[in-house]
Amino acid sequence: MLAERVERRLNREFEAADAIRDRLRAGGWDVLDSATGSELQALKAPAPEDEPVTPRAVSLITVAHGWIPDIERWLLSVFTHCKADFEAIVVDNSGDTRMAGWLHTRTAYRLRSIRLDPPLGYATAVNAGIEAATGEICVLFDPGIELTGDAVSPLIAALADPSVVVVGPFGIRGKGTLKEFEEDPGPDVDAIEAYCMAFRRADAQAVQGFDPKFRFYRIADIDFSFRLRDKGGRAVAVPGLPLDRYQHRLWEATAPAERDRLSRRNFYRFLDRWGKREDLLVGGSRP
Repeated sequence: MLAERVERRLNREFEAADAIRDRLRAGGWDVLDSATGSELQALKAPAPEDEPVTPRAVSLITVAHGWIPDIERWLLSVFTHCKADFEAIVVDNSGDTRMAGWLHTRTAYRLRSIRLDPPLGYATAVNAGIEAATGEICVLFDPGIELTGDAVSPLIAALADPSVVVVGPFGIRGKGTLKEFEEDPGPDVDAIEAYCMAFRRADAQAVQGFDPKFRFYRIADIDFSFRLRDKGGRAVAVPGLPLDRYQHRLWEATAPAERDRLSRRNFYRFLDRWGKREDLLVGGSRP
């Protein structure tokens, strides 16, 4: 089917090629087009092997793309400072055997790791962590976050309000438009950044998690916040949590031109879905 789509594109039969792409997506595959050709990538991670796990109140999730010291720092801070009944889940999306080997040597009662081989898109990797979680509440962290105190309990407390669907220390609001966002202390905001964001696992599953078409991380968290808020839920910023934010490795590791290209693609994808939903701007739209 992929070969047929490539042939259709070469013959400039774009409608037929798009129809084949839609059929592939319905079957769980995305088509990645590049100057060198087209390839398939799964929209959902393979189901993890069945293994006995202990249910926890909260699942702390991070996606590893490499940089072992960052994962080690995050894990140490989580095990040192989290006061809730937690599990830590590391989704290894690095494709690096050194990361896999390092995680294999890190055994702890509350630690689980999931290896995606080959690596998948950012959103799909996050969804793998959500799917594997046992906690009623999930907290997604960037590996560049280090807890310096109990930052998790205030997030759990904020989600005790049934009207709230997503919380975190880094909130953003649209500047009177869905085309430009800026940091905002809240409490009510338009979206929560995925440096640290907490939500109910059931709510995430109800909207089918992050949109797997967001293979690059940028804007994926805004889109997910809007998916959760679509039916009237609130995004609430919880500022002042005891944590430090270090450099974002994927941002630094991606060449500026490629970074801009992928960011624009994701933003157009976001606007294509939400561009007419200015009712979701908590501050209202510009007159």
